[in-house]
Amino acid sequence: MRLHKASNKAGAARFLPDGSPLQFHFYDKSCPNVEKIVRQVVSSAVASEARMAGSLLRLHFHDCFVQGCDGSLLLKSIAGVIEGEQEALPNANSVRGFEVVDAIKAALEQECPGIVSCADILALAARDFVAVSGGPSYPVELGRRDSLTANRELANKNLPGFNFNVTDLVAAFANVGLSARDMVALSAGHSIGKARCNTFAARLTPDPQDPTALSSSYSSLLQQQCPAGAASDALVDLDVTTPIQFDNAYYSNLLSNRGLLHSDQVLYSTPGATRDLVNLYAQSNSAFAKDFCVAMLKMGSITPLTGSEGQVRNQCGYVNA
Repeated sequence: MRLHKASNKAGAARFLPDGSPLQFHFYDKSCPNVEKIVRQVVSSAVASEARMAGSLLRLHFHDCFVQGCDGSLLLKSIAGVIEGEQEALPNANSVRGFEVVDAIKAALEQECPGIVSCADILALAARDFVAVSGGPSYPVELGRRDSLTANRELANKNLPGFNFNVTDLVAAFANVGLSARDMVALSAGHSIGKARCNTFAARLTPDPQDPTALSSSYSSLLQQQCPAGAASDALVDLDVTTPIQFDNAYYSNLLSNRGLLHSDQVLYSTPGATRDLVNLYAQSNSAFAKDFCVAMLKMGSITPLTGSEGQVRNQCGYVNA
């Protein structure tokens, strides 16, 4: 089903069926090589650093959850002018990959200057990073425009945290119009990428009374990788099984209490619908891939600026003069 996203003043989202202002072939005439160019830069970036796939997917995710998919996350802070989202607590020292977005933008500005928005670049790059890492591909609706503002306060409020429980996660996704099923499918973003030891240090001491506790063997492995515990800035693979492959091993890991972050493991350790979905996706990569693609399309349609709203930025980090 096609979904059209309308916004409200509180920053939450509501979806309207059909009549979406986004289109699958938006740039066919104005920049026909857009998808080819994005895929070339993406493929090169992943070949240089496999972890970049997770980073670019995360940029799209963290952008869409704050005033919609409008490229606001890309705006750099300027004292007295823009208080950027990159310094919000869930993003600081965490979001990365801006140089790849800039490289895509530069290539597109040479091909078709002033045509392709940074918000659309994020949507295309997220899809391509998943695909070149072995995950599913899907058509991307385009036509987003770039915002003139960022919202650090909303970033601190809306972005899910690594210590969230299932209730928190469901509420955070519902706030932007996404279902619990969407949430579990999109959590596979942690199928690839890394996390700093200080984000899961509290989980390194197994508690046999805690259903979300790490398995003893996995905990022992992590303690070797994070010898300084919470003080460690070291990076650890989010998916211990297939760390550079986008697949359903993320869910299989949860079945054996090898979900690195608390917000991962609770999806299985909490009885109910999320556990059922984890079981389904662990057993069927095709079921996971189908639901993931649907959820990505829904997420990508959260409050897009279209038509004459916003602008197409010349540089993704700055509003046009």
